Parts: sequence; C-alpha cells; structure tokens
Amino acid sequence: MKKVIISGGGTGGHIFPALSIANALRRLDKDIDILFVGAEGKMEMEKVPEAGYRIVGLPVRGLQRKLTLNNLKVAWNLWRSLRKAKRIVKEFKPDVVVGVGGYASGPIGRVAANAGVPLVLQEQNSYAGVTNKLLAKKAEKICVAYEGMERFFPKEKIIFTGNPVRKDLLNALGEREEGIVFYGLNPKKKTVLVTGGSLGAGSINKAMVRWLERIAGWEDVQVIWQCGSYYHKQLEAELKERLPENVKFMPFLKRMDLAYACADLVVARAGAGTISELCLLGKAVVLVPSPNVAEDHQTKNAMALVHKQAAVMVKDNEVVERLGDVMEDLLKNDTERKVLSDHILALAMKDSDEIIANEILKIINSGQAKI
Repeated sequence: MKKVIISGGGTGGHIFPALSIANALRRLDKDIDILFVGAEGKMEMEKVPEAGYRIVGLPVRGLQRKLTLNNLKVAWNLWRSLRKAKRIVKEFKPDVVVGVGGYASGPIGRVAANAGVPLVLQEQNSYAGVTNKLLAKKAEKICVAYEGMERFFPKEKIIFTGNPVRKDLLNALGEREEGIVFYGLNPKKKTVLVTGGSLGAGSINKAMVRWLERIAGWEDVQVIWQCGSYYHKQLEAELKERLPENVKFMPFLKRMDLAYACADLVVARAGAGTISELCLLGKAVVLVPSPNVAEDHQTKNAMALVHKQAAVMVKDNEVVERLGDVMEDLLKNDTERKVLSDHILALAMKDSDEIIANEILKIINSGQAKI
C-alpha cells in the first residue's frame, strides 16, 4: 500500500488545500494510506478528523517576533516536535511527505527529507511562507499558485498548479435560484456578498456600519453581510433597529456555495484560498487584504490580481472611508464588473488538487528513495 503524510495547518488556508489534495489522492488511487500531521491545539486537529482522516499532533509553536521568555518554550517544543516527527516517519514509513505550510510542516518535512523520503511542498500565496522557504532546498517538487515564485524557490523544482479548492464550489454557478431562496433574496436585485471569513474582519465590519445608511438607499441592490462569529453579538446590539431591509446580516454562512452563486460582487479578504475560489467562480471582487498576516502576504496576493485587472483592492486602513463608494461605482458599472469577472476567471485552475496528486503519485511510482 502507498503511504503519504500530509503536514501543516494552523489556518483554513492551509488545511482546506491539504484536505483537497488528500481527497484527490484517494480518488486517483484507492490503494493509499494517508496520515495527517498537525500542530496540537490548532484547528486541523478538529477539521481533519471531521473529514475522515487520521491526524497526529506535534507540540510545535511559532516564535514571538519580540524577545520573550516564551521563545525558550518554543525552542523546547521544537526539539520535542522533531523527536516525535522522527518517530512518526520511522513507524509510518511514508513514500512521500507533503508540506502545505504552517508550524507542523517544518519538523516533519525536515525529518522526512533527512531520512531520504521525497518531500513535496505546496505554497498557496504569492509571497512564500517561512516554513516552505526553509524546506525548499530539500524538496523534490514545489507546487505554486502564482507566477514569479522563483524569487523564493529553485526554478527547476517549481510546478505551476494553482491552489486546490472545495469541489462543491464547482456547482455554485448553477445554483443562483437555490441561493436566492435559501437566503431570502429578491431575484431582480443585484447582490453583494461581504465577508471577512468565519471569524470576521473588524475593519470590513466598521466599514459596513459606516455605510449602512447609504446602502439602505440602493433600491436595486441587496447585501449578504457575514460579520463573523467573533463580532456578531456586539454588532447586533449596536445596530438593533438600524439594519436596512436590503441587508441580510448573519454571523456565518452555512452555505458559502449558495452565497457565491447569488453574488454579483464580492468584498473579501485576500487569503490564497478565497482568491482561488473567486477565480474558479469568476466573481468580480473588492479585496481588502488583512494587515495581520506574515510578510503582508495578502496585499501581495491582491496585487497579483490587480496587475491583471482581475480585482479591485482597497487597503485595510482605507476601507472604512472608501468601501461604500467603491461598491457603488462597481455596481453601477456593469462593463467594469464584467472585465473583472472575465480576467479573474482566466486565472482559474479547476483541477489543481488532481495535478498535485498526480505529481505525488508519479514520485511514488518512480520508486524514489524510501526509508
């Protein structure tokens, strides 16, 4: 039986591509055993078992950017993680290890490569993560979603694969009528989807509050506003009777595919996974990059689209003042929305998960080194 370890996580941007790759491997080859390795206490420890896969946790944690005694604990946990990673690799005997970024990718990737196990990396962002940069020299292949990644990785190892996305989204384009009913919308109105993710985005929420009165006057427009579970109670108390009839306000979206299906315009953060979904669906989008991410990589993700006329970007520190005007301009300009939609759709790669899975299987089938 073929054996693959998939390591990494910490955020949905790492976890969902990892699960997509695992699902593709299973579709392409039934004779495969997959083990996930994550970081203890992180969301992968819950999401991966929910998807039907085994996962082992490492006690690894990230370094604090400022000098602190906590970094001594980080070093101790790293040493423990390396020891546990050695035990995992020795006992599971993987044919290939796949690193998708995040804390857990480092120890397991390093141990595997040193043991002669082929290492495949998947980098979601246009600015490479620290873990993947550190492992690049040891990798057999590096799967990327953006051009110009030879800035970070050896050119001969790079494969342009795009980012894997959830397969259920492929059906979204044909689900508008179902989405209209599900969210109680008017089929004759244009729909804006505003989302800061499942937890929410404070700046986007502040912008929505700031522009609610203007939005109430948009007679031919309706808005689905996912404020995030973190902000919902506070905003609900603050807004009370102020919510316009044309705004559907909720903490999270149970059916993101249906929300996308309804949307004529999307306002969202610029995480790699979100962008890949928007490319696949060809949605006109206003990207508001989060400033609270490593190396400001969301701004770099967004600019990669802006340069191709595939998205509009509003800086996080400008969104409260500008968002309403930007949305209104785009809603009035069908031609510009069509240009954005066409250009972002041209960037889509529908079978990224299977492209990556096939590269993994090629390595296994070629009989490359195994411990």
